Amino acid sequence: MKDEKLIKLDRTDRKILEELQRHGELSNQELSERVGLSPSPCSRRVKALEDAGIIVRRVTILDHKKLGLSLTAIILIGMDRHTPERFEAFERQVNEYPEVQECYLITGQDADYMLKVVVPGMDDYHEFLLNKITRIQGVSGVHSSFVLRRVIDSTALPLGYL
Repeated sequence: MKDEKLIKLDRTDRKILEELQRHGELSNQELSERVGLSPSPCSRRVKALEDAGIIVRRVTILDHKKLGLSLTAIILIGMDRHTPERFEAFERQVNEYPEVQECYLITGQDADYMLKVVVPGMDDYHEFLLNKITRIQGVSGVHSSFVLRRVIDSTALPLGYL
C-alpha cells in the first residue's frame, strides 16, 4: 500500500466539509453563507476538495425502514485460505450484492471480513445467506448478528482531529 499525501486543510475547508457532511443538499449560495465566503470562492474551494479526492461523492441517505428494509445484519466471515486471489475473488463477488452496505477486511476476530447487510426481513436474510454468501468459494465460516436499534448512525467523519 503506497503512502498517500495528506492534504492540509484550513479552518474554512473544515467548515465546508462539516456543512456538506451534515447537509449535502445545500446549494453553493447556502453553503457560502454558512461558511462566511462569497459564492465564487466557496465554489472554487469545493471543486478543489473534489479534485483532491477529499470529497469522494455526494449521496442521498434513505430511511431504510420506510422502504421496507427493516433487518440489518452484521456478518463475520471466515475464509479457508488467506491468499490475495481468494480475497480478491470474495471482494469482487460481495461488491455485486446490493444488500451489502459495507464490507471490511478485519483483524482481531475469528473472521476475515465483516459485512453490514440490509434486507426486508429474516426470510430474505436466510435466502441471501444460503444462496449468495455461503456459495462464494472460500467462505469457511459465517457468524450473524442482528441490529436491534441504531444508536449512532452517521456517515460524518470527525474533522476535529485535522
